[in-house]
Amino acid sequence: MRNTKIAAVLAGAMMIPLAIAGCSSGGSGSSGKTTLTIEDYYSPPSLAPMEAVYKACGTDIGATVNATHVPGAGLIAKVLQQSSSKTLPDVLMLDNPDVQQIAESGALSPLKDYGINGDGFAPAVVEAGSYQGTLYGLAPAVNSIALIYNVEILKAAGITPPKTWAELQDAAKKLTKPGQYGFAFSGINTYEGTWQFMPFMWSNGGNEKNINTPQTAQALQLLVDMVNAGSVSKSVVNWGQGDVLDQFTAGKAAMMINGPWNFPALQAATGLKWATVPIPTPTAGQTSIAPLGGETFTVPQTGDKSKMALAGKLVACINSAKSQETIAKANLNIPSRTAVAQQVATSNPLLAPFVTVVANARARTAELGPDWPKAATKIYTAEQLALTGKMSPAAALNQAQSQ
Repeated sequence: MRNTKIAAVLAGAMMIPLAIAGCSSGGSGSSGKTTLTIEDYYSPPSLAPMEAVYKACGTDIGATVNATHVPGAGLIAKVLQQSSSKTLPDVLMLDNPDVQQIAESGALSPLKDYGINGDGFAPAVVEAGSYQGTLYGLAPAVNSIALIYNVEILKAAGITPPKTWAELQDAAKKLTKPGQYGFAFSGINTYEGTWQFMPFMWSNGGNEKNINTPQTAQALQLLVDMVNAGSVSKSVVNWGQGDVLDQFTAGKAAMMINGPWNFPALQAATGLKWATVPIPTPTAGQTSIAPLGGETFTVPQTGDKSKMALAGKLVACINSAKSQETIAKANLNIPSRTAVAQQVATSNPLLAPFVTVVANARARTAELGPDWPKAATKIYTAEQLALTGKMSPAAALNQAQSQ
């Protein structure tokens, strides 16, 4: 979460295959290049590689690309204001759960208008960038969450990475000792808490349409039981994913749930040996279902058809295999093209589990579309009530669902 398929691109009135659009000179000469604006919320360290891709793609399509970087917390409010005042940028980056809300407002143009489709992309990537069956955005690289464990701590305890809930509980208990919890996750009352709870709910058959079900209560009970057993710190209700990372790198947690965006910090931790596996499932042999993270690129309705066509070429280039390789390598994410992702799985064992996770991931807006934020709030609200002992998981979910 730190926070989605293309075949061809429209150039003027002609359809040009994506393989050409991603690397063609396009546009006019250097003295008369069209300037395209991009708006995103990137900041270091992901900012530099994205700007490099923007520049390369601008050269490919014959345009000058100017990027504006807006703080993530204020991006949607700004986009809605820009839509109202008709000052939207030519290309707009959106966190994938926000695509449907902005598409519903009428601010985005369908990517099919530029010959762009989802062929060759992970299904959840296309789903996350679509609204009512129409594709509005595509993410060049995506992420998700998995179980990250301290190799030496588990080896010393004679424990293999857990695959089931029962194994996770058992391992967390055995790995807990003074100064060290067996397991850590984010249970904070923000979307991060919901994000980390989704794999437990989804893998057990729970659904965000109605969280007041035995399946979701059972998933929440699992986390509550580990907190009550002392295998997980009671402080998880205050921990964001960065705090969970700090606990793990400091040796205060033997296992944690987190994402590949934290690989640089993990690699920088002195003497830390770690590895990743998919998040454990209720029973053996099940597929772990985790949420999809990643930023999509869209073409807003600016009214300038000529520039919108060129913006479509830019979105196609940003999502080309070449650009995906650059972005994924720099930001340690997973290319959204399945063929490119498989290359990553082969070349980087640490990312390989995440490639598997992304292939089976689910878009957070898949069920509820623009209403997803309401469900996300209900989920972290119930989680807080249960983890703090104020209510049983079933009662907390019942109350939150009725809100």
